[in-house]
Amino acid sequence: MLSGARFAYASAARLLVVKLVGSMSASAEVLALAFSEFDLSELQVGKAITVKWRGKPIFIRKRNQAEIDKEAAVPMSLLRDQETDEERAIKPEFIVVIGICPHLGCVPLCDQGEYNGWFCPCHGSHYDLSGRIRKGPSPLNLEVPPYKYISEHVILMG
Repeated sequence: MLSGARFAYASAARLLVVKLVGSMSASAEVLALAFSEFDLSELQVGKAITVKWRGKPIFIRKRNQAEIDKEAAVPMSLLRDQETDEERAIKPEFIVVIGICPHLGCVPLCDQGEYNGWFCPCHGSHYDLSGRIRKGPSPLNLEVPPYKYISEHVILMG
């Protein structure tokens, strides 16, 4: 009788642990959002698009050679959060950044501000065409999400 009770308690405890561990793993819906592909072949030079990844706006801009050269020539001494343009873009013609201002979480406006990149209307942060903070209260650059090219014009985020 005592052995039967122990077996029942052990089975109930095992079931509880299995349910608890199962509830902590990510659901299929969450895993599906973890990675997203974006085709950039239709994106015009000098234009930007906004896509959504993990519920966040992602700004993708195709830059022309003059814009690339201008951003590459910015001295590090002028930057608050010092990152080169080469560190921020895998391919120089495309810049990919998370469209959330690191200051207070607002969404910046594209093709705005003193540096023709992004402008945060909440508190006046100005970002250049590399997504680097150039003026305003933001302490950091716009974040570059994890991404890689899976073909010439298709990126995989996540």
